[in-house]
Amino acid sequence: MTTFLFDGPDTAAITILLAHGAGAPMDSPSLTATAKALAAAGFRIARFEFHYMAARRYGHRKPPPRAETVNPEYVKAIADLRGKGVDGPLIIGGKSMGGRVASMIADEMFSKGEISGLLCLGYPFHPPDKPTQLRTKHLADLKTPTLILQGTRDEFGTKDEVATYALSEAIEILWLEDGDHDLKPRKNISGFSTADHLTTLADAVKAWTERIVR
Repeated sequence: MTTFLFDGPDTAAITILLAHGAGAPMDSPSLTATAKALAAAGFRIARFEFHYMAARRYGHRKPPPRAETVNPEYVKAIADLRGKGVDGPLIIGGKSMGGRVASMIADEMFSKGEISGLLCLGYPFHPPDKPTQLRTKHLADLKTPTLILQGTRDEFGTKDEVATYALSEAIEILWLEDGDHDLKPRKNISGFSTADHLTTLADAVKAWTERIVR
């Protein structure tokens, strides 16, 4: 059974399921702050870990596997979440690799009516310093309504780089000024704080879900 961390009201109309990035757990400061911001906006947030990350809590230092190999774990997390009585509209996604994995199963889940949308926080369009090794092929024909929150200086895909990609019309991207891969800006340069960007993120997700969830 998948272990979840929950934030937000039990009575929320929409639940958002989030997976972690490749190198940090579900209770990392970045993902925790994002979950709290979304919960404050009225969403029910559920976080979970892939097996390799959960094993690290018991001293087993397993490296991140190829993203596609954990697709079944994400599908199971959705089923386990439903098994806990979480019904109603569900958005899936995650931080970096977690969002990428969710994007690879999204259309299957969307076609079955299991989910209403996909939320990616810092999508890893390519590995750092390897801009030609794109992870975008499946995004060209994506059918699931998708919102990507991306920092303009994210080393996994900058605004200028992403502008050249062939992406589905179902994908919306909100650029957070001077944000890094954790969406954090340099306040002395941009004038924005992390709290500012988290507020913008939560407001954007709320407005987006109001448009896509019927």
